[in-house]
Amino acid sequence: MSAGDVRVILADDHTLVRAGVRRILEAHPGFTVVGEVADGDAALAAVRELEADVLVLDLTMPGRDGFDVLRHSKTLRPKLKVLVLTMHSNPEYVARAVQDGADGYLLKDSAVQDLVAAIEAVQADRAYYSPPVQRELSELLRAHSAPPRAVDLLTEREREVLRAVAAGLSTKEIAARFDISTRTVETHRANLMRKLGLKSVALLTQFAIREGLVDPRE
Repeated sequence: MSAGDVRVILADDHTLVRAGVRRILEAHPGFTVVGEVADGDAALAAVRELEADVLVLDLTMPGRDGFDVLRHSKTLRPKLKVLVLTMHSNPEYVARAVQDGADGYLLKDSAVQDLVAAIEAVQADRAYYSPPVQRELSELLRAHSAPPRAVDLLTEREREVLRAVAAGLSTKEIAARFDISTRTVETHRANLMRKLGLKSVALLTQFAIREGLVDPRE
């Protein structure tokens, strides 16, 4: 191990995965694996006891899961870089890992070609994500940045009343259908008009048809 080597801890419960990652790193100068662990508790112990620059971390391990290890590792050693190495590309995993402080997120099927670049990136304070993960993050960002549609602001009961109004039911008929008072129906209708900025039953009906809440052919 030379003075400038990047010191790496490998945390994965699969022996073959750890061996494969070690082989990839040992084939490139500038990396030293200082520890290998197979469960979450051992991973945290390694973070406490070993001087490391990067933790390569699986998310699903016995004992503490990878998310717990990620959060505690960042508390124990704020300067430690954590590269998640996992098979999970679904947005829930990606979002949670990023929120918990992951510096990079690499899919296992990309490890052979991308592992060294990923570690070099996070060590240089640059985030690194596998291309499929980048797409998931882009979708998440677009979903959270898009303004909510007007229909999304309605409660489920308000949607039910809106459908009934658009279907041409009277106040008494709506009250009977949902077993509520006519006064409550009137309150819901007033709330609908206020939330949607619409001033008449005809406009409410047009809105319901446009949003696909009712079928105009029925």
